[in-house]
Amino acid sequence: RADSLLKRGLIALTEQERLVLSFAAKGFTFDEAASLMSISRHTVMTYVKRSYQKLQVHSKTEALHEARRMGLLLD
Repeated sequence: RADSLLKRGLIALTEQERLVLSFAAKGFTFDEAASLMSISRHTVMTYVKRSYQKLQVHSKTEALHEARRMGLLLD
């Protein structure tokens, strides 16, 4: 599972991927995250897709659960 990969150093979300997930955890939409980060929605969705792959999940709910559980969200 993703947590065993994290322990072995095989999961490394970028700062941008962590930031997008952190905004989502605070209730912001991906469009709002794009605006706050001054990037396009397409770029945000690329970060989302990559983070889902790294966390081995298929939804925002799953991604936020895993990221929170692994301590990957930013304050």
